Amino acid sequence: MKKDLTNIQTLVSDVKALIDNAKQKVVHTVDNQRVTLYWHIGKRIFEDEQGGEERAEYGKQLIKNLSKEIEPLYGSG
Repeated sequence: MKKDLTNIQTLVSDVKALIDNAKQKVVHTVDNQRVTLYWHIGKRIFEDEQGGEERAEYGKQLIKNLSKEIEPLYGSG
């Protein structure tokens, strides 16, 4: 009987470790995708809209207008 209890405790411990490991990988993957997304957005603005210049002639209006269009669909942040 004692061996069965030990086996169950080991199984529970192993399953917990698997779940925790998977959760950590998910968080890491989401963080990586978020960074990649922001990089692509910045690249699109910088290269395509600003023509490679440090600032677009219309300055912050671009970001404000983009934000107005995107925020209702995806929220802020």
